[in-house]
Amino acid sequence: MKIPEHVAIILDGNGRWAKEKGMPRNYGHTVGAKNVETICKAAHDMGIKYLTLYAFSTENWKRPDAEVSALMKLLDGYLKTCIKTANKNNMRIRVIGEIARLEPKFRERIQEVERVSAVNTGLNLTIAINYGSRDEMLRATRKIAQECMDGKLQLDAIDEACFAAHLDTFDLPDPDLMIRTSGEQRLSNYLLWQLAYSEFYFTNVPWPAFSKEELQKAVEAYNARDRRFGALKEEEK
Repeated sequence: MKIPEHVAIILDGNGRWAKEKGMPRNYGHTVGAKNVETICKAAHDMGIKYLTLYAFSTENWKRPDAEVSALMKLLDGYLKTCIKTANKNNMRIRVIGEIARLEPKFRERIQEVERVSAVNTGLNLTIAINYGSRDEMLRATRKIAQECMDGKLQLDAIDEACFAAHLDTFDLPDPDLMIRTSGEQRLSNYLLWQLAYSEFYFTNVPWPAFSKEELQKAVEAYNARDRRFGALKEEEK
C-alpha cells in the first residue's frame, strides 16, 4: 500500500463529542489531547514521515476565555510532556504559527521542545498553534518585501519556491493527504498554499474517537485516488 509521506489533520469535534456524552467541552479537549500521542504512534508505525496537526487557530481566540485558557493549558502540558518523551520516541517536534503573540513562558516551552527534539530522526510532528494560513502568507509577504527593500532579494527572484521558503512550513514537504474529523468539509484557513494538490479526506468521526483504524481508512482512501497534479490520465492523452 502506498503510504502518504506527509499527513495534515484538522483536529475537530472535541467539544461536540463531549456534549454528546453529557460532559463539558473541556473534557473533549482533554481526551483529544491524549489522542495525539495515539495517532502519532499509529502514523509512525504506518511509515508516515510527517504529521501536521491544527491545534489552535488564530480564530480560536474568539471562543470563551475559559475555553481558550483551558486549551492553552492543555497545549502547554502536552509540550511539557514532549520535552521528556521526544527523545525516547525519536520524534522531532516543531510549532508553526504566530508564536510571537503567545505568552513568554509558552514561547519558552516551544523553544525548548524544538531544541530538545531537533536531532531526532523518527516522526516529524508539526503542531499549528495560533496559526492561520492567511496570516502566514501575509507574514511571508512582509518578509519578502523587507528583503527586497534591504537589497537582499531581487524582484525577479520571487517565484513559488521563494514564497514557500518564507512560509512557516519552509522545511516541510507539502501534505499528500489532509484529514478533517467530525464531519465539517472546509479548510478553515489551514495550509491554504501547501494543500494545493493534496488529497482531502473528511470523516464524521470526532477527533477524540479518531483511532488507528480510522487513520488506516483515510490512507486506504488516499490509495484509491489518482494524483495527477493537473496532468491527464494516460488513457486521456
